[in-house]
Amino acid sequence: MGVLEIIVRVTLVTVLIKLVMATDHIVGGPDGGWDTSSDLQSWALSQKFSVGDNLIFQYPPNHNVIEVTKADYDSCQLTKPIQTYNDGKTTIPLTSPGKKYYICGTIGHCSTGMKVEIDTTLATASSSPVESPSPQEIPIIPSPGPEGLTLTPSPSAESPSYGVPLASSPLLDTPLETPTLSPMVPSTEFTGSAASPLENHSVDQPDSSSASKVMQAAVLSYLTMIVAF
Repeated sequence: MGVLEIIVRVTLVTVLIKLVMATDHIVGGPDGGWDTSSDLQSWALSQKFSVGDNLIFQYPPNHNVIEVTKADYDSCQLTKPIQTYNDGKTTIPLTSPGKKYYICGTIGHCSTGMKVEIDTTLATASSSPVESPSPQEIPIIPSPGPEGLTLTPSPSAESPSYGVPLASSPLLDTPLETPTLSPMVPSTEFTGSAASPLENHSVDQPDSSSASKVMQAAVLSYLTMIVAF
């Protein structure tokens, strides 16, 4: 396939697309028309004119359609008319982007609002935005972690957490208990069966017989001293 044939085919497809997408704009809208009672400026602002569209003017014999310059449009003067139509139903194709200006040539009609500015743009295909998957739609794929463990991302946490062990291990199956330590508080209470250290300690008392012997010896010594004197 030659380059020329490719160009011809692309051009033909472009023309067909434009014909399919072309819109016929009835000037003044469904509730108005090309007359002095319609709000033509508001109607034009509410429309989107693209290359390939058509303007359709419908009007009685006392009106006409004249394409003018920007200066004549603003002043409602016919100093340099570009094109004049008076067939009662005028169809004007929009073949190029840019602004075009139309007024009614009947005296006094343009000054009462019977004029319209058409801003034509290039037709562009509307493209729908690509939706990004929500966090719930993102699949969770396990990745290998330390030996014997599967590293599974947690949807609600920023850091991964370890999941189910791949291979069972006796060390992993046995729960580890953490010993609890309580402070040692000495007890001051004694049970009934245990004797108090104070009760077990007794002061040695002199034997009664020994005391009497000492007393007798003292008495004898006292008597001997008396006899000696």
